[in-house]
Amino acid sequence: MTQHPPARAAVFSAGSWGTAVAKIMADAGADVIVHARRSEIADGINTRHRNPGYFPDVELPTSLTATTDPSAALDGAHYLVLSVPAQSLRTSLAAWAPHIGSGTVIVSLMKGIEQDTGKRASEVITEVTGLSASRVAVLSGPNLAREIMAGLPAAATVACPDADTARRVQQASHTPYFRPYTSADVVGCELGGAVKNVIALAVGIAAGMGLGDNAAALLITRGLAETTRLATAMGARPATLSGLAGLGDLVATCTSPLSRNRTFGTHLGHGLSVEQAAAATRQTTEGVKSAEAVLALARAHDVEMPIAEVISDLLHGKVTLDQAATALMQRPPKPES
Repeated sequence: MTQHPPARAAVFSAGSWGTAVAKIMADAGADVIVHARRSEIADGINTRHRNPGYFPDVELPTSLTATTDPSAALDGAHYLVLSVPAQSLRTSLAAWAPHIGSGTVIVSLMKGIEQDTGKRASEVITEVTGLSASRVAVLSGPNLAREIMAGLPAAATVACPDADTARRVQQASHTPYFRPYTSADVVGCELGGAVKNVIALAVGIAAGMGLGDNAAALLITRGLAETTRLATAMGARPATLSGLAGLGDLVATCTSPLSRNRTFGTHLGHGLSVEQAAAATRQTTEGVKSAEAVLALARAHDVEMPIAEVISDLLHGKVTLDQAATALMQRPPKPES
């Protein structure tokens, strides 16, 4: 029986979620090389099998290495896994694109909307690289990086219009603790991941203001309704928003203290400014950058998204915390559906 060499995956970059997915793919049998911007991160991964910037307490598989050279990372890669801030994706990918192999599949982990264009990550990827949509997959779900690194059970959705590509990525990321499902609904998966960050900010604000669990449940439920309205208006299947990349991701992000968007919102609810909350959170918080872009998409598709609208206004200093809470509760009563 012929032994095939293991798949090779390049993960850009070495942040918390990128490191977690790198570990998943290494545990699934791939040779994984992480592109790190900082040499001390790459050195820590290569010499101590740990990411000193994010998970210094977690030992990484020996099949996971790192480099600061993007061309070396992409050499012979079957998969390019992208985990960078949504707002820097276009510029970063343009620099890396010349090194992408002719058969490389790109896997997007981004959960944000590009501010200037309103484009989803997969749209930016195909535009910058010229690749067909059949070579771009999206991985999204209720996946808190710290729990993944601890080997706790989790699942996600791998979405791609090409079923064979989706199955390949599914196989390359399937481990005893991580179960990926496949889907063809890229729009639903990406919008579920992007909008839930904005809703998580609202839930965090409510928690910080001490508004109680009823308010959190209200925001999660109505937030899902907003997300579903927008996604279906843009061509998504409603069932996707009830699945892992929709409701699942929304619940995890809105309820866990490990969620950076919820944490950012909690800081705002405690009275910190946007700048102070950013300093306290210390990691990219996609909901802050994407709120305005999500709202622009809603207006372009004539979709009402009152929670997203209030959060955008609050982030831009148009309303105070108390005014935001009042605005959400003074919506005119109407049928739920």
